[in-house]
Amino acid sequence: MTALLPLIPILPLGGFVLTGLLGRRYPDDAHRIAVWAVVASWVVASIVAVMALLHASPFGTGGAGITLWTWIPANGFASGFNASMGLFVDPLTACLLIVVTTIGMLVHVYSIGYMAHDPGRWRFFAYLNLFMFSMLLLVMADNFLLVFAGWELVGLCSYLLIGFWYPRRTAAVAAKKAFLVNRIGDMGFALGIMAIWTQLGTLNMQDVFAKFGSVPHEWQIAIALLIFCGAVGKSAQFPLHVWLPDAMEGPTPVSALIHAATMVNAGVYLVARCNPIFGAAPEVMVVVAAIGIFTAILAASIAFTQTDIKRVLAYSTLSQLGYMFASLGVGAWTAAIFHLMSHGFFKGLLFLDSGSVIHSVDGEQDMRKMGGLARKIPITYATMLVGAVAISGVPPLAGFFSKDEILGGAFKNGFLWVWAIGFVVAGMTAFYMFRLMGMTFWGPSHVDPEVEHHIHESPRSMTGPLILLAIPAALLGLAIGFPPETGLLHQWLAPVFASTIAASGHTEAAYNFFGVDGALAIGTTALVAVAIVLAWRLFGVEIPVLGLRAQPRPDQVREISARRGLALLYKGSFNKWWFDDINNKLFVEWGGKLAAAAFWFDRTVVDGTVNGIGTVTAGAGGWLRRVQTGRVQNYALGIALGLILVAAGYLVIAAR
Repeated sequence: MTALLPLIPILPLGGFVLTGLLGRRYPDDAHRIAVWAVVASWVVASIVAVMALLHASPFGTGGAGITLWTWIPANGFASGFNASMGLFVDPLTACLLIVVTTIGMLVHVYSIGYMAHDPGRWRFFAYLNLFMFSMLLLVMADNFLLVFAGWELVGLCSYLLIGFWYPRRTAAVAAKKAFLVNRIGDMGFALGIMAIWTQLGTLNMQDVFAKFGSVPHEWQIAIALLIFCGAVGKSAQFPLHVWLPDAMEGPTPVSALIHAATMVNAGVYLVARCNPIFGAAPEVMVVVAAIGIFTAILAASIAFTQTDIKRVLAYSTLSQLGYMFASLGVGAWTAAIFHLMSHGFFKGLLFLDSGSVIHSVDGEQDMRKMGGLARKIPITYATMLVGAVAISGVPPLAGFFSKDEILGGAFKNGFLWVWAIGFVVAGMTAFYMFRLMGMTFWGPSHVDPEVEHHIHESPRSMTGPLILLAIPAALLGLAIGFPPETGLLHQWLAPVFASTIAASGHTEAAYNFFGVDGALAIGTTALVAVAIVLAWRLFGVEIPVLGLRAQPRPDQVREISARRGLALLYKGSFNKWWFDDINNKLFVEWGGKLAAAAFWFDRTVVDGTVNGIGTVTAGAGGWLRRVQTGRVQNYALGIALGLILVAAGYLVIAAR
């Protein structure tokens, strides 16, 4: 069975090579190789994942791997440095394989229709295949150096896909921004890997986790913080969150695949994979929880007022990723992976739905220019409603179970401040998601009259993946998360986190519907219901199950937002709390001036000093060169004059 592991990343790598070589020659069929390569990878990954989750041989409860060859042998060091090209699969890896390959396959199929008329679509599918290879390599690598290779390749693919429409300046700038911001986090991750090597003399993950207890505690804290720095960059957590909303400049399938469902989950996966490292540094766990929950409420507050449909979803992604990090920080490891999986499906669904909406209204992304689309694109509407209900945490859809476990874990593990903020964010999420539904699908139409009569449902290649993604968005929680805290997912992942949970002193008590757990779930559900009704009242959201309707009240919304005390909050939210302006002022304007001053100092003072010495030396040499005439009589005259000066000096001294 382990012999199948290399096929999972190799198949999309082969698709990338063949599509890149042949795509320009056969542009109409360029997608075929790429799509079938990912389908084949999904089949193999599904077989491997099922075997690993069932703890079947050879995986068992601890996982199994295969070493293909020694990648970097360097025995000149005292203990020798070796990095293998090895792959490893355990239940945690299996969960990520299911999410990455399933959503990746459906995005490839969706892109057939979405990119049908783009002249560069062969390049697009080649990049998608390269991304799939990179992400699968990252997830399956058995040592930190190979993880870092996949980590950097994923960043490269992100740059290429965000800037796919590079003639558009906004896309080119967004790609560069994402690349540069991620480099900040990646530098921390690289330093963390170096620190692991210096302390333990190995980069093999299983060896590192087994020996990490022998590392001095101050180094444990430093290594955990450095690894978390990499996760903050890749998963767009505060303060490195600014790149993700701008990444929406890429094609919508890119937003679904990379910036909602897979790549941004890499940071969450890394922290979960390194749970023995973080479990040994409880101080860092508090930092993880604080950064995560702050990002959650910050991003949710911005999503309140955005008008671009993809940007609302982008900030929603930031908020949900914050939930996951908060869950990791409070020690609810399985709940974080549960939310990663459920979020991957319903957020992938929502992004692909937004692409279908944009496709139907001729590229428009401003929700203020939509409305009344429910009957015109019914499949898109129905599936997006499923995604909105799921992310809002309405039972019994997937988001309810995973969010409930995160909030319950925070409460029972003593992180009451995390629970309180997470509780508020749950209501905020429901509000802005149903605001999006109201502005897009209900109420009167605000679509340009020239565009409105062309509105039509997307082709089957686009609606098919929407329907397929809506199924796990609705049922995944019941399938693997019920009963709460004892469902299939907890059974699968128990061996992965058991030692860390035991060392932390936390215990996962049985879920009690009629105790604290039930009370927390009821309270959160009630808040979500209030938020949905409020959004319905303000934005004309329809609740089909109850048969309720309301007329939009934009005037009332403007009146509320203009009140004293709320006007500044509204303005701050709409302007994304001015983070981009602050970064532009600090790093572009002031940083540019500092760089210009440093350039002037280097050119004028440093180079001026060096050049001045050279000029003086050359001038002095030119003057002295005149003395060297090559004539003996001149040298004799010089000697005579020298003797006369010496004699004169002697006489003067003697006279005194």
